[in-house]
Amino acid sequence: MLETRRGLVLRGLGLSLGGRMVLRDISLDVAPGEVVSLEGPSGAGKTSLLRAAAGLLPHAGQVLADGGRPALVFQQHALAGRLTARGNVLVGALGRLGFWRPALGVWPAAEVAAAESCLARVGLAGLGGRRAAHLSGGQRQRVAIARALLQRAPVLLADEPVASLDPANAEAILTLLRGLAREGGLAILVSLHQPELARRFADRRLRIAEGHLWET
Repeated sequence: MLETRRGLVLRGLGLSLGGRMVLRDISLDVAPGEVVSLEGPSGAGKTSLLRAAAGLLPHAGQVLADGGRPALVFQQHALAGRLTARGNVLVGALGRLGFWRPALGVWPAAEVAAAESCLARVGLAGLGGRRAAHLSGGQRQRVAIARALLQRAPVLLADEPVASLDPANAEAILTLLRGLAREGGLAILVSLHQPELARRFADRRLRIAEGHLWET
């Protein structure tokens, strides 16, 4: 019997921070191969929703995702500038390897090859040995996406991935994410503050305000 993929499913998600209700009974579905944008004013709870879905914040309700836990791409890349692009991507394999071998600088050859493959998928072939501190903003965001890909999670969450990029790089990153959904079958939920980009790149648009979620 073939297993049916579900992508990302949230049911009755609730979250309180500092005694304030941030999310109220949030339910949504993101299917494999679909890009869904999450919009709303600053402080509305977009980042909190993504972090809760990624398992980084305690919450009420249910989160179901193919692969167990979604991969999260942070707004500010969260890269180690002293590490190479390849080294930053390899961090995505820690969930499989544990920490002792990486702490000694020993990475399995198969994971190194997989990291290079992920860099190639995001358009950074040949740049694995360059330090992250020497990469452009757009390149650093691509490294962050490659790191998420190495986690091998079928669900990808992206928190304002183009907020600090110029228009050309922003479009390139969103084109990349859309391609990963279409060609790789990833379910992608991405928070954006640019409605025009959401209209162009998302299959569906959701808006969050005052803790509630609805389709735009």
